[in-house]
Amino acid sequence: MRPPRSYTLIALTALIVTATSTNAVGARSGVFPAPRQDTPATIWAIGDGAVGSTEARALAERAAAENPAAFLYLGDVYEAGTPAEFDQNYDQVYGALRGITLPTPGNHDWPNHAVGYNAYWSRAIGGTPRPYYAKSVAGWRLISLNSEIRHDGKSAQVRWLRRQLRSTGTCRLVFWHRPRFSASIHGDATDMGPLWAALRGRASLVLSGHEHNLQQFRPRNGITQLIAGAGGRRPFYPVNRDDGRLEWSNDRTIAGLRLTLRPGRARFAFITAGGRSLRSGGVTCMNSRA
Repeated sequence: MRPPRSYTLIALTALIVTATSTNAVGARSGVFPAPRQDTPATIWAIGDGAVGSTEARALAERAAAENPAAFLYLGDVYEAGTPAEFDQNYDQVYGALRGITLPTPGNHDWPNHAVGYNAYWSRAIGGTPRPYYAKSVAGWRLISLNSEIRHDGKSAQVRWLRRQLRSTGTCRLVFWHRPRFSASIHGDATDMGPLWAALRGRASLVLSGHEHNLQQFRPRNGITQLIAGAGGRRPFYPVNRDDGRLEWSNDRTIAGLRLTLRPGRARFAFITAGGRSLRSGGVTCMNSRA
C-alpha cells in the first residue's frame, strides 16, 4: 500500500522481530510482533474500509483501542490503490495499526501495486512485501494469500501453500481478498478453488473481504468461511438470505471482525464501531503434529 506521510509512535514501540525470516511479511520481518505462542491473542480483520470516511475511521479506532496483537487488512484501497490514496484513504484510517498489520491485496489495489501497495508497505516494514506469507500467533498459523495473482494448481503460490500445510493439524487461519464462496453480488470465486482445495483438512478459518457486507458460512470441508467486507465502503451489497450455505449475514451495518485465538480454539465476533456485537461464534482446531 502507499507510502505513509509519517510514522506514528506505534511504529517505534512495536516489538521488533529478528530480520531476514522466511515467515516475515517483507524482505525483513519489520515491526510485526511475535506474541508468545501459549498466550491468547486478540486480532482484528477488516476489509474494504480504505475510503477515508468518518465511518471507516470510527471502526478503525475501535479496533486500535482494543490493542490487538495483529490487524488483518483484507484488501482494497479506493479507488485504484494509488500512492495518494494509500496516504489519504488508507493511512489516515489505519495508520495507528500500521505496526501490527498483516495485509492482503485487493482487486482495487493490485493494478497499481508496484507504486502503491508495495511502496507503502516497503516503507512501513523495511522491505518489499511478499505477495503471500505466513506468521504464527497464539498457537495458530496465519497465512496471507493473494487472490489477485496466479493461483491455479500449478502456480508458485499453490506450491508454496502446500509446503506450508505439510504438517497435520488445522489450527490455521487463512485470508485473501475475493471470497471462494459468496451469497452476494460477486458470487462464488470459482478460480479460488485450488487454494480452497489445498486447505481441506488443513485449516479451520478462511477470511475474505470484497463483498461490502458481512457473511458467515456453514462449515465446508471443516473450514468456516467469514466475509468481513463492511469496513466503510458504500454502497452495501445485498445478500441472498435464501442461500442455504449461509449461517448468518448482514448487509446494512459497518463492522469488522474480532477474533480471539488460543491453542486449539478461536472465538469470533462481528463488531460495530460502537462496540456492539452483531454475531459471535467459535471454532475448534487440531494442533499440528509435524
